[in-house]
Amino acid sequence: MVDQVVMDGILGAYHYDAVNLLQILLKVQSVESENYISEEVASYVADRLGISLSRVYEVVTYFAALSHKPQGKHVIQICNTTVCKLNGFNEVLGWFREALNINAGETTSDGLFTLKLTPCIGACDISPAIKIGHKVYGNLNQEKVGSILSELRGTM
Repeated sequence: MVDQVVMDGILGAYHYDAVNLLQILLKVQSVESENYISEEVASYVADRLGISLSRVYEVVTYFAALSHKPQGKHVIQICNTTVCKLNGFNEVLGWFREALNINAGETTSDGLFTLKLTPCIGACDISPAIKIGHKVYGNLNQEKVGSILSELRGTM
């Protein structure tokens, strides 16, 4: 169910201007309990901005930071660009898969973590790198991965 007061607060902050659609959707997703843009929310945003639902879905499905499917509280985006691949992407992916017991594109059964592969996060200088929320982690090794997961599990 769409919380119209929350949605209108977000839309109002961006003056109900569809030019700001990406920023609006990022903010909306961040306040949704399952960390995604539901069909109901997408329809509400489209209606209030006076744009088509297909336009909203174009943006949701294009940008890796947005999702039209429920996600975990913490979305772990593993960079899979060439630089990260050369610097240990496969190992990093393996460590997360083993620690979380999920594959890329899946969410843990407790709803805490979603593991995603993503194009460039702008951290080639510290690759292999990941992004969780707005924070980038780099120069990863197995110990760092374990520490990051322990820290996030403690923030429930």
